[in-house]
Amino acid sequence: MRQAHSSHFTTHDGVELFYRHWPAQREPGQDRKAVVMFHRGHEHGGRMAHLVDELDLPDHDFFAWDARGHGQSPGTRGDSPGFAHSVRDVQTFIDHIGEQHGIAQPQIAVLAQSVGAVLVATWAHDYAPRVRCLVLASPAFDIKLYVPFARPGLKALRAWRGNFFVNSYVKPQLLTHDPERVMSYRSDPLITRPISVNMLLGLYDAADRVVADAQAIQIPTQLLISGADVVVRRKPQEDFFDRLGTLHKEKHILPGFFHDTLGERDRGHALARIRRFVLNCFEQPSTRPSLLDADKQGASCAEAESLAAPLPKYSPRNLYWQATRASLRLGKGLSEGIKLGFDTGFDSGSTLDYVYRNTPTGKGRLGELVDRNYIDAIGWRGIRQRKLHAEELLRLAIARLREQGRPVHIVDIAAGHARYILEALEGLEQRPDSILLRDYSELNVSQGSALIAEKGLGDIARFVRGDAFDRASLAALDPRPSVAVVSGLYELFPDNDLIRASLGGLADAVEDGGYLVYTGQPWHPQLEMIARALTSHRDGQPWVMRRRSQAEMDQLVEAAGFRKLEQRIDEWGIFSVSLARRVR
Repeated sequence: MRQAHSSHFTTHDGVELFYRHWPAQREPGQDRKAVVMFHRGHEHGGRMAHLVDELDLPDHDFFAWDARGHGQSPGTRGDSPGFAHSVRDVQTFIDHIGEQHGIAQPQIAVLAQSVGAVLVATWAHDYAPRVRCLVLASPAFDIKLYVPFARPGLKALRAWRGNFFVNSYVKPQLLTHDPERVMSYRSDPLITRPISVNMLLGLYDAADRVVADAQAIQIPTQLLISGADVVVRRKPQEDFFDRLGTLHKEKHILPGFFHDTLGERDRGHALARIRRFVLNCFEQPSTRPSLLDADKQGASCAEAESLAAPLPKYSPRNLYWQATRASLRLGKGLSEGIKLGFDTGFDSGSTLDYVYRNTPTGKGRLGELVDRNYIDAIGWRGIRQRKLHAEELLRLAIARLREQGRPVHIVDIAAGHARYILEALEGLEQRPDSILLRDYSELNVSQGSALIAEKGLGDIARFVRGDAFDRASLAALDPRPSVAVVSGLYELFPDNDLIRASLGGLADAVEDGGYLVYTGQPWHPQLEMIARALTSHRDGQPWVMRRRSQAEMDQLVEAAGFRKLEQRIDEWGIFSVSLARRVR
């Protein structure tokens, strides 16, 4: 039996999580390949140790973590600061394997079960990693709680009590027919039954989103479904598979299997399928379908066209959205934010600056309450989190340039009022050498220039009018930027040719080794409301957005000559912010 080495990696928030590593037995000169395993809820990585030998892949390294709050990793048992926090832990773990063990993402296969499979599916959707393949066993997209209205009840109870814990009802004999696995489950001191309601509800929310938008996942995927699973429902697993964006996908329904798919008594034939799939994926080139023309064909193109199409005049849906628009017009008389949206466009720089300030303003107490409800919409909350993430990655880029002893010349090609970028620079020990802010709107240029003066940055910063899609003008930027920022712009324009022109101009301008901070919008729960009820700054037209998956956005950036290094995304999976480096 291969022996495991115990180790730790430091997560994004400084917590040290435990993991096991089984080194490969490979010949000199062989490429390094790895299988990274993610355990089910309540358990730990040691419960997957048997797979290292049973899968019979001696020339592959194996890794298995103990998720935060599980096994030998720290944290309150069964808890995490949030489901999205744990998803980011997955990214940090994969990054650690690359940095510490020298195994790049395209040389990694990921094997995950139950809750671990939902974490991995969410990571694949939100971060668009370049791993070779995914194997998902009995993903817990919908846990059977067996209590009527359990989910809304848990939400209501959490609103009243705050976070609390619920114990798993599942007995080990309902997980597997293997008597040894049942006995070891009962005697394992590292297994804990509680799970926090924050994690449970976060799991449900992430699963709903990922199942609905599985088309965004382009990674070769094998799905194993237990045929006699009493813990999770099968239909969301089937829906997820049917919607997967990759053409290289397999589904295996295993009759008689309980929920612990990878620990079942007669698991040999299931493991043989996993082994064959993983080996086949490593034998094929590590490629992904091109998404550069996703604006002209595919799921997001069809979705945007559907949102742009008018509804039948007297249909219930059209009447509903007419009533929604009427309520917004009524709110315009009370809420300053809604009025600003109608006056300048709900996607304008003025509206974004108002949302960033996050101070409800309206006529009297009622107006303030209406305005607070407006600026607390989930999309605006995501926008504010995007601002924080953009500031974080901008400061990271500046720090890296300073470490290299290079000058810091910043350009933002569609800065709006520039609040987020100027506030990101507050508190820095050393100011940038120059800041060039551009925007197409004269109003934004005027307001942004006033903010520069207010911040006392007039000696290094200037604001000029400029077209963010004019490749020639971007390529001629002077001084040549070492950090370029594009925040909240590309999400407003469905046409990828425009994005290519913009990124091409920045690639021409940014010096070798310089950085690009860019944003994306892979998901939004209110797309129809935005399209049917809100207006754009472009001539008051309906604000119809085409979502770009993270994979599509990353491909556009890579095609221009940048290599993605870091990514952040909000807890709802709406807005991402990434940092890339110019590589010639």
